[in-house]
Amino acid sequence: MAAFIALLRAVNVGGRGRLAATELKAACEAAGFSGVKTYIQSGNAVFATQLQEDAARFGLQQALLALTGQDFEVFLCSRAAFDQMLAASPLGDGDPARSIIYLFQTPPDPAILDTMMAPDGETVSIIGHAVHVHYPTGSGRSKLKLKGLERGTGRNLNTLRKLSVMAAECEGDET
Repeated sequence: MAAFIALLRAVNVGGRGRLAATELKAACEAAGFSGVKTYIQSGNAVFATQLQEDAARFGLQQALLALTGQDFEVFLCSRAAFDQMLAASPLGDGDPARSIIYLFQTPPDPAILDTMMAPDGETVSIIGHAVHVHYPTGSGRSKLKLKGLERGTGRNLNTLRKLSVMAAECEGDET
């Protein structure tokens, strides 16, 4: 079985989009996934399945809808693709709390970088389905606008690295 990382879009701790980690875990298990683990309260899960990526994504979306009545958008990556994304990231050794990778269902057009202004020295790169951004002063203070992109979901490098470790453990490969 292959390990997958699921990142849900627009999950919030309170109010609209609220989803407890226990509910996410229950939805993953209802979809037939094994070794399910969640990480923090922002819609992150790791699990193993024999399903292909598209079937696993659909199964999780349907289980979430049945359990919560909410239609969450699910971004799903195999462990191999997720680790390749992290290895290819130009964010490197910068502050992982100020470095965010945004994931999209379809690869963004790299030409969109020409329309973005980086007023506070942010660096932005597009690689495949991901936009890699370093915010020197933090994302909360940044004036950077990621215009022209479809809706996606972002996580900082601390979270993404932890999910990578969890996925390796899920597959029984602690590399």
